[in-house]
Amino acid sequence: MSSNAKFRSENNLVQSIILFVIFFGLFLGGIFAMSFWSLESPEHAFIPGGIAFLCVFLSLAIPMTWIGRSNSAGE
Repeated sequence: MSSNAKFRSENNLVQSIILFVIFFGLFLGGIFAMSFWSLESPEHAFIPGGIAFLCVFLSLAIPMTWIGRSNSAGE
């Protein structure tokens, strides 16, 4: 690769910003769902806690596994 070769990223800027907004919104949605988490009764604790856990898990797992850059040694 020559020194004047342009760096080629995997996503363009607009696509990266859109993905960031989607997954950051999902993360904030999980944190917001935690505000409804009540420990007074088990049936009121399961649904908001499950939704919060699922939102936060998906907002971190999807970008790190499927959208993230691979760690292949062929580069």
